[in-house]
Amino acid sequence: MKVFYNICSYFLVIIMATQISFAQNKERKDVPEKYKWDNSIIYKSVDEWNKDKEAIQAQIESLKSFQGKMGKNSELFYTTLRIYFDIYKLYYKLSDYAFRTADEDLRISANQSLNQISTTIGTKLGEAASFINPEILSMDAERIKKFFDEKKELSEFKFYISDILRLRAHTLSAREEEILASAGLITSTPSELHSIFYNAEKPNPKIKLSKGEQVELNSAAFNKYRTVQNRKDRELVMRSMFENYKKYQNTFGANLAGKVRGDYFYAKNRKYETVLESSLNSNNIPVSVYENLISQIHKNLPTLHRFLKLKAKMLGIDKLHYYDLYVPLVKSVDFKYNVEEGQKLLLDVFKPMGQEYVSTVKKSFDEKWIDYIPSNGKRSGAYSSGAQYDLHPYILMNWTDDFESVSTLAHELGHTMHSYYSNKSQSFVDAQYATFVAEIASTINETLLNNYMVNKVKTDEEKLYLLGSYLDLLRTTIFRQTSFAEFEWEIHKKIEKGEPLTGEDMSKIYYDIVKTYYGNDNGACIVDDYIAYEWAHIPHFVNYTYYVYQYSTSLIYATALAEKIVNEGQPAVDKFYNILKGGSSAYPIDLIKKAGLDPLSSEAFDLTMAKMNKVMDQMEEIIKKKKK
Repeated sequence: MKVFYNICSYFLVIIMATQISFAQNKERKDVPEKYKWDNSIIYKSVDEWNKDKEAIQAQIESLKSFQGKMGKNSELFYTTLRIYFDIYKLYYKLSDYAFRTADEDLRISANQSLNQISTTIGTKLGEAASFINPEILSMDAERIKKFFDEKKELSEFKFYISDILRLRAHTLSAREEEILASAGLITSTPSELHSIFYNAEKPNPKIKLSKGEQVELNSAAFNKYRTVQNRKDRELVMRSMFENYKKYQNTFGANLAGKVRGDYFYAKNRKYETVLESSLNSNNIPVSVYENLISQIHKNLPTLHRFLKLKAKMLGIDKLHYYDLYVPLVKSVDFKYNVEEGQKLLLDVFKPMGQEYVSTVKKSFDEKWIDYIPSNGKRSGAYSSGAQYDLHPYILMNWTDDFESVSTLAHELGHTMHSYYSNKSQSFVDAQYATFVAEIASTINETLLNNYMVNKVKTDEEKLYLLGSYLDLLRTTIFRQTSFAEFEWEIHKKIEKGEPLTGEDMSKIYYDIVKTYYGNDNGACIVDDYIAYEWAHIPHFVNYTYYVYQYSTSLIYATALAEKIVNEGQPAVDKFYNILKGGSSAYPIDLIKKAGLDPLSSEAFDLTMAKMNKVMDQMEEIIKKKKK
């Protein structure tokens, strides 16, 4: 489990939204205790925290003394790993407490200091442990097998060691690894340059809307005004935004091409044929999973086109254009829920998951795992933190008495249940889980909530709102993100073949993909020519490598598993627990197979598309009834 070399990689997974907000109305001291998480079960005071800090610092020095000794005998091999993981377990406790305490009120410098101290300790721990992987890889397989035969306690580390050995062919000498690590000073430049130019130095277009409002189209304004009801305004918004990117397509293109060449530099020097193979191999995901995603989505484009035609009909327009995609299908409905009402609702929503699951969710409510109420200085957004292994996960959120709050809590509870059951079922060594499966549990919860609400709401307007919102989620997360994944794949293939890659090339590649997905040729949605430059607006392409496909796969697998749970009941729930309890005891693909889905087959896609078509059937039936 490679998260141990860098604690930050784990926290990046659990934090779902991290904007800082000070625009609340009450101080934390005025929030009732029942709405706050209970940190006292971890540390009752900073003095207790400091004792663990000192213990960790001493243990880090102890770990250093084992450098160069792991291969001498099975006892030293075991002792090194035992100390390593024991330090990390205690460090997770220390750092989890620090960063969550800091998030309670970001104005309190003493709490920020705790967070900074724990981050510094994490860096020192990573540095001190950096010898472990190279020393394991320096030993031949027979010697390691002999150690496992001699020392039965090593069985706890079996998967961890085997995963390191699996990557032996792609691990270089210590000096070569050092050179590759140093190259990060150069290869990080495209991301830094993009951030500066994209957010600060690129001139934004200024437009005048139909009612005379003057608007400067930065990213936030673009996201807001592309949803306006006036169709000419939203066309103006999208055309102005993307034609502005056209002016800089060669700059954005050269920068992104530099990033892609950097990706290939690492992959090639680690003895991979392609960047895709290199990126997926860290979690032992076959390239065929990526290929299957794109081929299956192409096969199911008629379902997307049906949705686009339904959207055109509901918006009352003859021909849907790309600039119409972000307008909600139906007017928003105002659902109101306080915390207690939301809790009660979710306990009913999760009944298909079985009594054990519902009881655990209730425990999270009763035992104060959740910090609900926004207050001055509290971090905004929401996240679930499962780093604290021996106790339970925690959830931070900012409740606003609406349906979005209920949906957010359902989502974060999915992560929390995943962490809770993995921590309970696996040793600390195998408890963390891969990003590839991280969103499945959370998305299943949201799907169950949507199903429940559709069956319970009283009016057709409420039902249409829920169904329409769900369809927009499927469109943006499955089809849109897969189109991004295909674009990313195509531009990497150009570099890997030694072909030129300019901004103009990227625009053509992107435009052809979008036209195919949105049915430009069959009239499902007109993709205007300026959409060719949208790729420059997507920061994921330059900030990440082969990451966005996981948004699609997570929702597809989650939708399919939720359908199985609804249709098959407890047997499907029992299989799903293989993911919830699996941690990193097996590779993510194997955990999904144990949950009842083969990621290399069409089953998950068939179930998801059937669900999407069923939702459209429901909407069309309501529309037909309303016309009578």
